[in-house]
Amino acid sequence: MAWVIARLCRDCIDEACVEVCPVDCIYENTGDDKETFPNQLYIDPEECINCGVCEPECPWEAIFEDEAVPEVFADDTALNAKIVDHKDDFQVPEVEEKPKPTTEQIEENKKKWGYSA
Repeated sequence: MAWVIARLCRDCIDEACVEVCPVDCIYENTGDDKETFPNQLYIDPEECINCGVCEPECPWEAIFEDEAVPEVFADDTALNAKIVDHKDDFQVPEVEEKPKPTTEQIEENKKKWGYSA
């Protein structure tokens, strides 16, 4: 079992999850294939130890246990797993302090992706 970063992170990247990950299994895409790997963070399922400390740190509410990923984000589980075969194009990002989103911004982002919790 591992955790999954869903598309709620897409173009809303906040590295708070990276900062708390004890095994550095959260990556950003540094390669050229932005169509396959959009601008978001990814969790390597082979490295994830299922500690769950990343989930409450995500201000965008984009991290789910793989068995609890909402149906609307089902494809994101496979997308996170796909990075295993493309590791040369990924690195653990440098953590940058970013302003936290407002409740309204979080809700608007969820609507954008057709998700209502």
